[in-house]
Amino acid sequence: MDRTLLLAVLSLTALALFPPPAFAQGAGKPDLARAKQIAETVCAACHGADGNSALPVNPNLAGQGAEYISRQLQHFKAEVRVNAVMQAMVATLTPEDMVALGIYFAQQKPNPGAARDAKLVEMAQRVFRAGDAATGLPACSACHSPTGAGIPKNYPRLSGQHADYTFTQLKAFRTGERGNDSAGKDVQGRIMAGIAQRMTDTQMKALADYASGLR
Repeated sequence: MDRTLLLAVLSLTALALFPPPAFAQGAGKPDLARAKQIAETVCAACHGADGNSALPVNPNLAGQGAEYISRQLQHFKAEVRVNAVMQAMVATLTPEDMVALGIYFAQQKPNPGAARDAKLVEMAQRVFRAGDAATGLPACSACHSPTGAGIPKNYPRLSGQHADYTFTQLKAFRTGERGNDSAGKDVQGRIMAGIAQRMTDTQMKALADYASGLR
């Protein structure tokens, strides 16, 4: 199927399943029941109904900071962050939906991860905790916490995240695919874009693998 047609079908399907609620035009209390329904029927295909994705290329959302998730959804809708599939998925979401989805996924229990490459753990641990003075790379723990739990309102949880997904995002930050919106709305993304410039592929792979197994 043509990509444009596929995205149109996805968008129309989401609209049919979840038309904007009556309170969408004004302030309203997040509807967690609606969020659960959206998660189980729309988000589940890529992220799992409980936010634990079975596909390593798609991020785990379970236990992620509520504000962080909501902000990323807002960024997709405003095309601050660009992904054709996600643009179609958020097309019919209201601000209340995005807040509620953030809360819903934050309340889900993340599955534990584990580092796969024992040879790189020592180097990754050193960089994660103390950075790399030679290149001016700051410690990852400064923003993502020593346990990888992140700072919920600003920086994402890395603990339990798929290493493949984290590695892909680090590369996207380095190339400017992420964190380089012309309006400068993605403040945290711009910070990461600058940091990723100081990272080698080996460091990216090692850190992504190490962070996934943090507790």
